[in-house]
Amino acid sequence: MKETSAFITIIGRPNVGKSSLLNKILGQKVAIVSDKSQTTRTKIMGIKTDGENQLVFIDTPGFHKPRNELDKNMNRAVGDGMADVDAAVLVVEANPKFSFDRDNLPPAELELIKELKKRKLKAILIINKIDLLPEKQELLNMITAYTKVFDFETVVPLSAKTGDGIDALLYEIKKFSKPSPHYFPDGDVTDQPEKVMVAEMIREKLLLTLEREVPHGIAVDLERFFERDTADGEPIVEVEATIICEKDSHKGIIIGKGGSMLKRIGIMARKDIEAFFGIRATVKLWVKVKEDWRNRQGLIHTFGLD
Repeated sequence: MKETSAFITIIGRPNVGKSSLLNKILGQKVAIVSDKSQTTRTKIMGIKTDGENQLVFIDTPGFHKPRNELDKNMNRAVGDGMADVDAAVLVVEANPKFSFDRDNLPPAELELIKELKKRKLKAILIINKIDLLPEKQELLNMITAYTKVFDFETVVPLSAKTGDGIDALLYEIKKFSKPSPHYFPDGDVTDQPEKVMVAEMIREKLLLTLEREVPHGIAVDLERFFERDTADGEPIVEVEATIICEKDSHKGIIIGKGGSMLKRIGIMARKDIEAFFGIRATVKLWVKVKEDWRNRQGLIHTFGLD
């Protein structure tokens, strides 16, 4: 039996569940998740190998109206993620926070559909979060609305949270596979360097614990990351990172009274890091202010967000 593979890009608006979907497909966490927009800032590659078939997924940032240079970079990452792939999956949500209008789809989704047409990409429509949909008739309304503006290969309603519909999606995606050697070792699940994943684990805890307006202006600069043996011969991972924010007032919020918030974030991140590496870890965090860093390409490059 010959090896087959396919490259699939995952696109959609912010917070429709693209990263949750990728994690569920892979069976482990490679992309951070939160309920705040712009959680994913760069392309993240996830790899699922099942026997002779290898599927390479490209999770892209949520496509949105840019407000600064970082946002522009994120939108460019969406376009880059649609290049040289075999197909795309457009993720929309079954229980949107806005009032669904079948005649007026969200502008961001229409832009993505326009790009699919321009690139002549085959695509699957995924309607996520069906577990939150109160009226199943609304699902039919959504299918009608989206298929009216684009000829999707198929439509798959699913729940990335519960896993309902994931097998059906994988069955459809495998149809895009072509004979080719596997591009990654069969045991790999992501192309993300460990250093990047650790920084993202810390940022996820910031997203989960901080006030809504603060996390958008935050980056994590991992300054030291290494594994060593303790005096007792026990392996340990040591992490030192600087949290970058844009305002002094935000710095105070991140640190918290008597350093309580920073300590809480460090403890939460340490638990994830220990679970990921399977050994003990220490996490030391600092906070620095870099005003308007999201409009400074040099800093954006330094933090690996270009």
